[in-house]
Amino acid sequence: MTINTASIDSYVDAPPTQPTFDPKRIPGNPAIWVGIFSELSEFAIFFVIYFIARAHYPEEFLQGPSELHTTAGTINTLVLISSSYFVVKGIFALRNSQPESAIRWLWMTVGCGLIYLALKYWEYQWNLDRGIETNTNNFFAIYYYTTFNHMLHVGWGSGGIIWAIFRIKSGAFDADNHGGLIAAACYWHMIDLAWILIFPLLYVLR
Repeated sequence: MTINTASIDSYVDAPPTQPTFDPKRIPGNPAIWVGIFSELSEFAIFFVIYFIARAHYPEEFLQGPSELHTTAGTINTLVLISSSYFVVKGIFALRNSQPESAIRWLWMTVGCGLIYLALKYWEYQWNLDRGIETNTNNFFAIYYYTTFNHMLHVGWGSGGIIWAIFRIKSGAFDADNHGGLIAAACYWHMIDLAWILIFPLLYVLR
């Protein structure tokens, strides 16, 4: 039996493979996490205000959710959960040196963001047609403030994903260098998490 020593030597001398993900390192960058924690603090204030108002106006908060379009809220929840899946698939595609596939997944994420925005706009029109406005009562004041604020974040997050798409197209982001995409994805997941908490409080909890 002949042993190919050249193959063995090339294997021994080859540099160790770098892991695509280091579990000991926080994803993204410090700047994005400052932004994320700032946004989460804002939503935390909303939750405090929500429960204080709910304690003082229980009837309004008992009746309010039944007057909202729960189906629209449910669809938007599914849309955002799907979008988080798409952005993760985009990251893994880029790490596997498949930029075109990554771009397709990320455009699907943006598409989900646009669906969310369009459905939320329709929902607001549906509310207004039924006389549900910001000054209707305390529940709807909190509902409009929180959901509109969240809608703005979806718009900003979609812009961040679009920026990452063009960075991939230009070659600035590749399998070994895509920290900006990770930062945009972290922000997007924060938006998704916030909605998962907002949805049951405003649409479900009686």
